[in-house]
Order: sequence, then C-alpha cells, then structure tokens
Amino acid sequence: MTWLITGGCGFVGSNLADALLNRGDNVIVLDNLSRTGSRDNLAWLRLRYGQDWRFVEADVRSALAIEQLVVEARPTVIAHLAGQVAMTTSLQQPRLDFEVNALGTLNVLEAVRQHSPTTIVMYSSTNKVYGDLEWVHYDEVETRYVASDYPAGFDESIPLSFHSPYGCSKGAADQYMLDYARMFDLTTVVFRHSSMYGGRQFATYDQGWIGWFCQQALAVRYDSDREPFTISGNGKQVRDVLHADDIVALYFAAVAQIDAARGQAFNVGGGMAQSLSLLELLQLLEREIDVRLVYHQLPPRASDQKVFVADVAKAQHMLGWQPRISAVEGLRRTLVWLEESAAAKA
Repeated sequence: MTWLITGGCGFVGSNLADALLNRGDNVIVLDNLSRTGSRDNLAWLRLRYGQDWRFVEADVRSALAIEQLVVEARPTVIAHLAGQVAMTTSLQQPRLDFEVNALGTLNVLEAVRQHSPTTIVMYSSTNKVYGDLEWVHYDEVETRYVASDYPAGFDESIPLSFHSPYGCSKGAADQYMLDYARMFDLTTVVFRHSSMYGGRQFATYDQGWIGWFCQQALAVRYDSDREPFTISGNGKQVRDVLHADDIVALYFAAVAQIDAARGQAFNVGGGMAQSLSLLELLQLLEREIDVRLVYHQLPPRASDQKVFVADVAKAQHMLGWQPRISAVEGLRRTLVWLEESAAAKA
C-alpha cells in the first residue's frame, strides 16, 4: 500500500509514518515544517529509515502542489492530518486558520475526486465541532465536572455547533469530507478526536495539554524554585485521553474495515475509563514524579468545554477498535520520552 500523510511530521503523522515504515508500506510524508517539533520529527524519521520513504515539503494551501502529488503517487490511503490546531491562533489569525483547515481540506478532496477517486481519505477532525456544550447539565464535584446525563460520554448524535474560527474551519472540513462521500462517491472517514498525547508530541501552551503539563512537572522536578505555571479555569474541565499507539491502531482498523467506515464520522478518545480533569492530571503527575506543583489560575478559555469524553461505542462496533493503553501507562511513557528527548538535546 502507498500512504500519503499530510502533516506527516507532526505528532500523529510521525507516529503513523513510523508504524507504516516499520511494517513495510510505501510512505509519502507532506509537511510545510511550520509547527514546533516538525523538523525534529523529520530528522528522527530519516535517522530510523534512511531513504526508504519520501518527504515532500509543501503546504496543503497549495492546490497545485497537492494535485501534482496525488496525480503522481495515486496513493492507496491519504491520512489528512495537516491543520492549524490551536484555538488561540484561530482567534488571532482567522484567515490563516480557514485557509489551512477548510481550504486545505478542499484541495485534498478535489485532487482525489479528479485524479484518484479510489483513494481512501481519513480526516483528523475534532471534538470542537460540537461547540462549547453549555446546553449540557453538569455537576461539579471535588476534582472534576460530571455530565451525569452522558455516563458513557458523548456519541455522534449530539448536535454540531461550530464555535470559534477553529471550530468553524475544522467543522467545515469535517462536513466536506462526509459530503464528498455522499455526492461524489469518495471513500472518506472522519475521526472527531478528543485529547491525544504521547511521544513525538512537541506540546505548547496552546496545544497538547497532556504533554505541556508533563513538561511543567518535569521542569519543577529539576528546579523546585521556578516560577509557578498557569492553568486556564479551575482545572475541573475533563477530557478523555488517547495515546499515540491507540491512534495508529485506529487508523489501521479503519482501513481494514473500510467498507463499514466509508462516509462515517467517529467520536474517538480514551473513553470514560481514560478520562482526566486537569486537576486529576496534576495530582497524578505529583505522585508519579514526586513533586509539588504550584500554579496560578487564569480565566477560562473562550468556548472551552467543561467536559468532553468520547463515547467510542460506534468505533468499537464498526471498526473492532478500542483504546488499550491506560492513562497511567500512557503518561509514564510520555514522561520517559520527554526526558529522553531533553537528554538528547543537552
């Protein structure tokens, strides 16, 4: 099989490329190398696999670049992972956000429609297509908010509600993916991801909260007198967390079950069993690395969801996939990777 991974030097893309190359598939990675850590991931893949794969430095905003690559490669599968991923950036630069997420996705779909209509296209969407979920009833307990009417999490039947430029651009791309399956008979699949984490994620304050707070905890471990970090809101907001290895398994499962997956959207995350509030994450980090974490609270972020936990029953039933790595085990792996990465750069 030939896989084209847009955003292939990002967190999910580099993990997916690694797994594909390890099993012997043909891999083409497209990335504009704009994101923090993308050049590190490119160097890592080159070190591991030499010239046994192809890297293309290009931007999904270029319809011509995408078209030429699809015409040339006729990929079996496109994992469309390239995107503008930060809510804060979308508020500061809404045009950039639209061009990358919405227009970039249309460029991919049009190239496939015109030149390679049998290609499978899988899209990395987001839980933000459901808006702030303020219509849900929440109970506030000691360490988290609880959506008691949704004990298994939110499934795909809850209404779409695009909030923020980021929600609008990702939501538009999400719906274009599904509509091109309906109207043009393309083979598309949408994954509405909750929180993702693991090795090769160069987290920042704006994106990748698990990795970011792991970094803060490790910094405190080596300098207990450093300035306190900040959190947004009271820390009781909840997400389900999904490790990189489970994400790769999800993409493989969708291809294996593509007849069932075609034209479908799936809410994917760690599920209720792997859900954490920010406060619970910080408590877990304190126990794991024996530190005391001190922080200041900022106001909640605009349009933030108090709770998003994916009900993954649809993916379990249709794809035969389920999360397998616990939050504790995944967190330990992430901490090890962060320390190894820091040591390599020292």
